[in-house]
Amino acid sequence: MPGPEPHDDTSADYERLEKEQFAQDRDAASVDTADVDDTTAQRLVSDLVDADVVTPVPEDQVLIHEPSGTAFDSSTQLAVFHRGWTAGRDADAEGE
Repeated sequence: MPGPEPHDDTSADYERLEKEQFAQDRDAASVDTADVDDTTAQRLVSDLVDADVVTPVPEDQVLIHEPSGTAFDSSTQLAVFHRGWTAGRDADAEGE
């Protein structure tokens, strides 16, 4: 009995489709941090301080992200980190 026709083989199409779907899922789950300007960062950090998520340490001129214990000397770095940290926790919660 002869094997399948090479023109009927759709495995490459399936693999391409699967790779595209994986890339779309990954992109949908990622957080865009490029839009964090100084004003947005300062507002987010202020909200996080009010929510006791961030503790400012004026004498050391740092901001402590309490859930992770990470110190930052830039509100923009902290805002980007917090967005990524939150997205990572959300992704972990979805996977459970």
